Amino acid sequence: MNAQRSSARILRTVRGQPTSDGAGVKLTRVIGTEQLPELDPFLLLDQFGTDRPEDYLAGFPEHPHRGFETVTYMLDGRMRHRDNHGNQGLLTPGSVQWMTAGRGLVHSEMPEQESGRLRGFQLWVNLPARDKMTDPRYQEFAPDQIPVATPAPGVMVKVIAGAVGEVVGPIVQPATDPLYLDIALEAGAGWEYALPQGHNAFAYAYEGAVMVGEGDATGALESHTLAVLGGGERLPLRAGPQGARLILVAGRPLREPVARHGPFVMNTRQELMQAVADFREGRF
Repeated sequence: MNAQRSSARILRTVRGQPTSDGAGVKLTRVIGTEQLPELDPFLLLDQFGTDRPEDYLAGFPEHPHRGFETVTYMLDGRMRHRDNHGNQGLLTPGSVQWMTAGRGLVHSEMPEQESGRLRGFQLWVNLPARDKMTDPRYQEFAPDQIPVATPAPGVMVKVIAGAVGEVVGPIVQPATDPLYLDIALEAGAGWEYALPQGHNAFAYAYEGAVMVGEGDATGALESHTLAVLGGGERLPLRAGPQGARLILVAGRPLREPVARHGPFVMNTRQELMQAVADFREGRF
């Protein structure tokens, strides 16, 4: 059965754009640029990573969100989260926070360190119209709560959302049925994964390079580059001589209109104007 499925391939590649956010934190924006404004249901992907404290110490002071979800995955360093509903938590290396902003909240994300490396990803996932005004909630998991699969020699996969064989990630979101894997491949190691049918998918290499696809459809994914995937369900991966680490992310597209202004993502301009008014009037 598996042999009859076609192989996925790289439809296009996108290099991240240097930018800053919050109080001047330097990061690389990969989704949410002119090159790739969105990949339904994904609205934004930022990679942050630096050894220079002056690049991150000011952090992300209080700011609002409404109408979507933020996913923060820490690779190195510590980040303290607080919001105006009394929630707080500490993200440590390897931990994940999946925050559903829903009808709205105001929160801050501040580095809880004065030196050392800060590295990780933040992904924005859209919410369907029916869920945009839901109550805010969190799914937060420490490193030891993220299961690890070893599906092939030289391959280790942290399963944040979705499944690798019998290993199932802790994040659940029925609206978009997300897949989020952190894949480590030793030098020359290969692995094939079956992508969720009907989902939009991308891979982002953040260490080393990896070959994607098979036969004439094989393409190279260089470090700090995103590949939009398509063309089939089977995803063959093979690391280069230096090994590779990449995230593989997929989600069910919502196929709904998107009205977007900064930290507010709704379906209509009227809803967007209401979000701005609600924030200004303290109704978050």
